[in-house]
Amino acid sequence: MGSLSEMKNGLCIRHSNDIYKVVEFLHVKPGKGPAFVRTKLKSITNGKVVDNTWPSSHKIDIVRIERRKFQFLYKDDMGFHFMDNETYDQSALNENMIDNPKLLKEGMNVEVLFDSDNDLPLTLEMPQYIILEVTYTEPGLRGDTATNVSKPATVETGAEIKVPIFINTGDKVKVDTRDGSYVERIKS
Repeated sequence: MGSLSEMKNGLCIRHSNDIYKVVEFLHVKPGKGPAFVRTKLKSITNGKVVDNTWPSSHKIDIVRIERRKFQFLYKDDMGFHFMDNETYDQSALNENMIDNPKLLKEGMNVEVLFDSDNDLPLTLEMPQYIILEVTYTEPGLRGDTATNVSKPATVETGAEIKVPIFINTGDKVKVDTRDGSYVERIKS
């Protein structure tokens, strides 16, 4: 058991017979009344996001997690298959354990978080930024640069992202894996 002062983004807790990951939290100390903590929690098992408010004296059940490095191999009907970089064991994860599964690229190294008590996989964390090649995008229209205009582009993993109009098919772009947004074009 831990106190709410230990709350931080990414912390895994046991609540209402499920394991949740803290997406965001806010300590509120109003002028009148006791302090409280407002949180947004994402269920590890089904991916649902719930809002919760607790008094600051509330105790939370912190789940001890262990990080292991894995390599993404492929996706099929059974799920997403990964190989442990140390033991070379293969395991499959469900799509709801992955925040942005369309951005997974074969051969990519990721971290899988495990519940240390049960040795069960909880969630997968990708690197914050990845470099992907644009496989298809419409050509930009000349003179369309007066405002911050974007257009859809398909990257090599099959995901569709919004890119600026100067990006062409074959360009490599840096993508933020947290929200699937374009960061910058990579010079080759």
